[in-house]
Amino acid sequence: MNAFLALVRRDLKLSARVGGSGWLGLVFFLMIVTLVPFGLGPDLNLLSRIGPAILWIGAVLATLIGLDRLFQADEEDGSLDLMTASPLPLELVVLAKVIAHWLTTGLPLAIAAPLFGLLVALDGIGMAAVSVTLLVGTPALTFIGAVGAALTATIRRGGLILAILVLPLMIPTLIFGVSAANAARGGDIPFGTPLMILGAITLVTAVVGTVGAALALRQGE
Repeated sequence: MNAFLALVRRDLKLSARVGGSGWLGLVFFLMIVTLVPFGLGPDLNLLSRIGPAILWIGAVLATLIGLDRLFQADEEDGSLDLMTASPLPLELVVLAKVIAHWLTTGLPLAIAAPLFGLLVALDGIGMAAVSVTLLVGTPALTFIGAVGAALTATIRRGGLILAILVLPLMIPTLIFGVSAANAARGGDIPFGTPLMILGAITLVTAVVGTVGAALALRQGE
């Protein structure tokens, strides 16, 4: 457990020292949420209706920022070889790095969602619902992305390949995240139903993504 927590702290410190993908993700998120209303026009009813979808699409794309460096930086400087040879199972190494990445990328997106919701004319319930769904769903995006990051760890500038690999797998998370946010605003289904499915997707991807990323890293050795 001490080694696991030390690895999480290490990645958090490296992210803060280098500048990390957290701020870049937030800026990219803000750019998408700001530009879409300009393209759609000043129709507040339309913006309010599709606001959760805009925020979720922005979150999905912002999650990809820096994801290609999740394992690649450690592969380049030899740290990954030391982690693989350490007593800590590789699955826990992957889990620690994914948690650190989510804390610097996914969590800030969920916290900033209510503020950015003002740009798409969301009411209080809508902003809270989007924030909750992002809090539940963004870990799934990171775990899915971890598998792609592990597969492309040895490929220089593999960001585009990573996006092509993982974006289709993120669609179910996107669908149920938007459905849950819309349900909270008076949809035909209860808010809890898509939210529980979203939580189940996160739990499944946590297991499959951790094991899959560890397997991909072993195969790449």
